[in-house]
Amino acid sequence: MKCLHNESLLKHNSFNIETTCADIYYPESICDLESLPSLDNTPFYILGEGSNTLFTDEKSPTIIKPNFKGLKVSDKGDCYCVHVGASENWHDLVSFCIKQNIFGLENLALIPGSVGAAPVQNIGAYGVDFSDYCYEVEWFNLKTRKVELLSKNECEFGYRDSIFKGALYNKGIIIGATLHFPKKWQANLAYSGLDSLPSDSIAADVMAKVIELRMSKLPDPRLLPNAGSFFKNPVVDGIKFKQLQSQYPNMPSYKQSEDEIKLAAGWLIDQAGLKGYRIGKVGIHDKQALVLVNYNSGSGQEIVSLAQLIQERVLTDFGVIIEPEVRTVTEKGEVKFSNLSIVQMQETS
Repeated sequence: MKCLHNESLLKHNSFNIETTCADIYYPESICDLESLPSLDNTPFYILGEGSNTLFTDEKSPTIIKPNFKGLKVSDKGDCYCVHVGASENWHDLVSFCIKQNIFGLENLALIPGSVGAAPVQNIGAYGVDFSDYCYEVEWFNLKTRKVELLSKNECEFGYRDSIFKGALYNKGIIIGATLHFPKKWQANLAYSGLDSLPSDSIAADVMAKVIELRMSKLPDPRLLPNAGSFFKNPVVDGIKFKQLQSQYPNMPSYKQSEDEIKLAAGWLIDQAGLKGYRIGKVGIHDKQALVLVNYNSGSGQEIVSLAQLIQERVLTDFGVIIEPEVRTVTEKGEVKFSNLSIVQMQETS
């Protein structure tokens, strides 16, 4: 198994944060995974393409960067079954499926990152989530050194959440996923931006529109280092929603259940007057307030400070807490993004 030492991760994270890891492992087979050293007392982080990761220290923990590739399609009669390796690029998978006349993922086009990151985060966009098509996830248990298959229900998917961020966090490595796509397909055009398309649009047209929308709002990380949407859209109860709606009747909202309404974090940040705001070497993108940008070789700590400022402003102006979607990694491993200032503000308000 390939293993490098004292390796720079500058090119392994889309924020272009300079950090160095003592050891980085590149397993590409079950045999490689079985030969990994014990990590019980060693901080480590499983890294895909680094498009949703913020390193905050000059040194990082031990890195495991799996390299499991492959695509296999089978016909199950009423649906297509697609098995894909965790290290395949997500957008490449979406493009492959469309070319094979396998529909369902078109709303998730151009989301950066690897397939293995999709179930961890339960990625989603334009009204569709990874979990909508997940059948099972192939997972290597680091304790038993065995491969396990976790069904969709066992993955415990939630909004940008899964068991891999909870009970199974850092207890194993995703090596593949199996998706099922019903042959009976209908375009999902309910989300804002896609509702302008004809109801009989084909999947390729939906995908093209999604790409157009994303490219118009989101900067290319190869040109302007960023990690896409930094914050999750907050969900509030009915009482809080009515209170905000009375003040902001044009506020975007998406009903989740009888008493849960999702708000648009980007809109909240924009209304707080922060779109385009810059401080030092980092800032908020001038076209999409959800995107934090590393303009000039800023540090991870600068991004953290900016994100906390945004949280505080949104809480002050709207009484709503917005939580990061991006994963924060220190030398000691991944940490929950600090909401200390938010908690203090709540206690004194």
